Amino acid sequence: MQVLGIETSCDETGIAIYDSKAGLLAHNLYSQVKLHEEYGGVVPELASRDHVRRVLPLIRQTVEAAKTELKSLDAIAYTAGPGLMGALLVGTATGRSLAYSLSIPAIGVHHMEAHLLAPMLEEDVPEYPFLALLVSGGHTLIVNVSGAGQYEVLGESVDDAAGEAFDKTAKLLGLPYPGGPVLSALAEKGDSKRFHFPRPMTDRPGLDFSFSGLKTFAMNTVKAAADDEQTRADIARAFVDAVVDTFVIKCRRAIKETGLKRLIVAGGVSANTQLRAGLIELMDGVNGKAYFPRTEFCTDNGAMIAYAGYLRIKAGQTESLNFQANPRWPLTDIDMV
Repeated sequence: MQVLGIETSCDETGIAIYDSKAGLLAHNLYSQVKLHEEYGGVVPELASRDHVRRVLPLIRQTVEAAKTELKSLDAIAYTAGPGLMGALLVGTATGRSLAYSLSIPAIGVHHMEAHLLAPMLEEDVPEYPFLALLVSGGHTLIVNVSGAGQYEVLGESVDDAAGEAFDKTAKLLGLPYPGGPVLSALAEKGDSKRFHFPRPMTDRPGLDFSFSGLKTFAMNTVKAAADDEQTRADIARAFVDAVVDTFVIKCRRAIKETGLKRLIVAGGVSANTQLRAGLIELMDGVNGKAYFPRTEFCTDNGAMIAYAGYLRIKAGQTESLNFQANPRWPLTDIDMV
């Protein structure tokens, strides 16, 4: 079975073709970073318009790279939510319409489920059940995963997601957009002993997260002390250390509560080298194992959509012609596979 995946939930147009026997045949990604850079963040209307310009050429390019044809496709998967409404509608309308024209089934995929399943595209695939830490620009979740489509959310952010906190703190430090990767690189030059930031919500029971206070603490520290490059690096280091420690503490609690020794880490922030090192050390310490997608599949991409769609199409799930996009779609509301 060959499945075309279309991802347009935010500011990246991702297209891929997944084959049930041969694996991933081809994938392409167009990033809108340059488009939104001058605004310091994603402008939804500009994002939607750019998806309109990019999606069909990328589909043609990906089909050619996969050495296949549109008529050889067996199904189409597209991101139906969560995300920006206008951006989602581009991929949703394109995917459903193309499937109709080819007389093949289509399926709307949950964006965070696709991130959760992204490590399944690697050679070393974890067995169910496992814990999943999903960390992206818009979402932060700890999930107990019993099987595909069987998700229990154990904890989530009550305000800013981790990726959002990274970008906002980077902006406070005068770093270019997108700030997360630049902030992490700057933190590598910082002194971990100069500043100490709080580890939010770790002094109380539970697995929920809060990063707005950490962002405020960073802002106050920047105003009081950030007068040279080394100080900015030291602040970046203190911020990153606080975020990583918070995730390690919460994941350790989740492991203790569930007894699970396999941890999937996915989403854009999962590419962070400090976070990976901290969670690998945690899992080694409990005789467990951490699993990550390759770096190019940490951020939004069509490959994860194609794979997640394949699982659901294989299980007989399809989307009717009366399709819709769902910008606010809880992970726990999706159907089991």
